[in-house]
Amino acid sequence: MKKIIIALDGFSSCGKSTMAKRLARAIGYIYVDSGAMYRAVTLYALQHGLFDTDGHLCVSRLQQAMPEIQVGFQRGTDGSVQTLLNGTLVEQEIRTLRVSQHVSEVAAQPFVREAMTRQQQAMGQARGIVMDGRDIGTTVFPQAELKVFVTASAEVRAQRRFLEMQAKGQTADFDEILKNVRERDHIDSTRSVSPLRQADDAVVLDNSNMTLDEQHQWLLTQFRRICPDAEVHEA
Repeated sequence: MKKIIIALDGFSSCGKSTMAKRLARAIGYIYVDSGAMYRAVTLYALQHGLFDTDGHLCVSRLQQAMPEIQVGFQRGTDGSVQTLLNGTLVEQEIRTLRVSQHVSEVAAQPFVREAMTRQQQAMGQARGIVMDGRDIGTTVFPQAELKVFVTASAEVRAQRRFLEMQAKGQTADFDEILKNVRERDHIDSTRSVSPLRQADDAVVLDNSNMTLDEQHQWLLTQFRRICPDAEVHEA
């Protein structure tokens, strides 16, 4: 059975990771969270004091440290995909607002994107993967057979992030989160290297008013359009 590469790109807090994980389980593919990789690099920078007192990244120091930064994934006992930074589990740490406030600046650095792109492309050599991010369908896998561009209003995305943080017991302020969402949109869309943009051959999903089940069924429809004979297990 032919396996393909599925790329989900879009704005922050659109629920791309949730959608991609569920789709991967349903079709028996490997899920790769590219955003988690950039968050892990950001966490490394925070842990090692690579931001100055004004919160700006010390670019030269991070560039020197990049050869020491290895990001990987493991499957948890509950089947979830968990992020590793230099062999240490950091799945909870990379989801904090502190990391969210700095990740766009880190991800905008050309040397960071080049390093992460190489790792991502290596993961996709055997195909049969679902990867979400900002530039998967445009830069990492322009040859992907299925490209989806996900969007939703900034207010809806901020509310989702707010509820997610509350559920994890983290301090959450809606106005601060909304400001962060809008700032990340601007940085992600205007950076010079691999900016967030819709691939010409991507299908667009605005999930502002869709349930998780509706989003999942929509994705399965797109997948079956390309792989009509593939086996699907409801997840």
